[in-house]
Amino acid sequence: MSIAFPAVPLSGWLDNRGRRCANHVTSSRGPPFERAQAERPVSDPSRDEERDLVERAQRDSRQFGALYDRHFQQIYRFVYSRVREQTAAEDVTSEVFMKALKAMPRYQDTGRPFAAWLYQIAVNAIADRYRTQRPTQAIDDFHDLSVAGPALDELAAHRDEVRRIWALVEELPHQQRTALVLKFQEDMKIEDIAVAMGKSAGAVKLLIHRGVTRLRDEAATLRPVE
Repeated sequence: MSIAFPAVPLSGWLDNRGRRCANHVTSSRGPPFERAQAERPVSDPSRDEERDLVERAQRDSRQFGALYDRHFQQIYRFVYSRVREQTAAEDVTSEVFMKALKAMPRYQDTGRPFAAWLYQIAVNAIADRYRTQRPTQAIDDFHDLSVAGPALDELAAHRDEVRRIWALVEELPHQQRTALVLKFQEDMKIEDIAVAMGKSAGAVKLLIHRGVTRLRDEAATLRPVE
């Protein structure tokens, strides 16, 4: 769980506590997650395992299946949340992994999770799709709780409110929308979102800050989550 942004439901950012959290995004003081990163142990077993899988896939493309199995669900979930149509989501997800497979010989471990690189490919693939068409499927499909991430599960009892909040998210500019989905649905760290979106961490923080501020202004009449 990210320490930079407490894993609260998106609606939590729309109350006074959310205002304080959003204001912290652009604080000039060193953000908590940087201190936490420095305190983490040097060796992370899960990262070591993933690094080993990546190295195997780079030596032998037939080993890529292990990475596919490891990351398919999260990439498909993200893609589906953006295109909101099953067949299209399957096609885009397949495209993401096909591009990743072809690019494996050129992949370089920068210290960020392998998934961040996959998200970067996914963001670009979705952007290509947005250039030709914009999803029009009902907002209910986006909030099917079997697809939505853990950040929304806590609000299952307030489905109508969740739908209203995320309907507002859909009206945000594309990059703000993408940053919020990666943060609140995918529960990604700021640095990993930065990799996925091809931006600096500061730019991602600003996108989230602006998106949350706009949502808070537009959702002023929403019933507070009890």
